[in-house]
Amino acid sequence: MIFWQQSGNGEVLVLLHGISSGSACWHKQLHDVALQQQCRMLAWDAPGYGDSKPLPTPQPNAGDYADALARMLDAAEIQRISLLGHSLGALMAVAFAARYPQRVQRLVLADPAQGYGSQPAEKRQSILSQRQQQMVLGTEQMAATRAVKLLRPDADERDIVTVASSMRNLKPGGFLQAAAMLAEDDIRRWLADCQTPLEVWCGQLDVITPAVQAEALATTLGCRFVPIPHAGHASYLDNAAFFNQQLLRWLTGAEYGSKD
Repeated sequence: MIFWQQSGNGEVLVLLHGISSGSACWHKQLHDVALQQQCRMLAWDAPGYGDSKPLPTPQPNAGDYADALARMLDAAEIQRISLLGHSLGALMAVAFAARYPQRVQRLVLADPAQGYGSQPAEKRQSILSQRQQQMVLGTEQMAATRAVKLLRPDADERDIVTVASSMRNLKPGGFLQAAAMLAEDDIRRWLADCQTPLEVWCGQLDVITPAVQAEALATTLGCRFVPIPHAGHASYLDNAAFFNQQLLRWLTGAEYGSKD
C-alpha cells in the first residue's frame, strides 16, 4: 500500500520526492491556493517511506517504483496525470512515463538524479556504500550534517527544519532500496523509451545535482531547461514562489517568462 497526501481540484499533478525526502516536503505546493484551484495534487511517500510499504525486492530498479505508482493511481481511480519527479524521483518519473506512456500527459524532471548504472562497478559500489554508511551513523546525524546541503547558503530556517525532519523520519529499509536503485539504474535507459513532452528544471545553486548537469541533460534531450534562481537542490522549498509559477505556466501551457 502506498500513502499519499493530496489537495486541490482539477487535472491531476503527481509529485515524487527524492531519496532523503517525503510527501511532507511538498507543503509549499500542496498549500498554494493558485495551484489548488488549478489542479489536484498528489504527493506520494515512495515505497519504504512514511507509511508506504517497501518494495518486495531489496534491489529494485526504477521500473519497480513505476509499477508501484501505477498501483497507487489505480487505487485512487486516476488514469492520466501530469508528473513531476524531484531528484531520485525524476528517475522514477521517467521510468513511469516510459512504461505507462498513455497515463502521462507531461513530465518535469526537477534537480534530477540521473543514476550511476552506466558507471564502473567500483563507482556504483561507492555510491551504495556511502548511503549504507549514512544509515549506520543514523538519521539524526544525517539530518544534522546534510540537511543544509540541500538548500541555498542563506536558506530559511523553516526550510532547514522541513528537510531535517524528513531525514530523521527515514526508514533504513526504504532508503537503502532507493540507494540501490540510484547506484544501479540510469535515467538514460528509461529516457530512450520516453516519448512524453518534458522539461528539466534545476536550482541554480544546487550542489547535489548541479545545474550544469541538468542543463546538459536538457540539451541532450532537446527540451526546455528552466533554471530556478536563488535555489539549491530542494528548489521547490528554496524558491517556492518561482517554482509554483513555473508549475502553473507548465500546467496551463502559458509561455515561459515568469519573474522570480
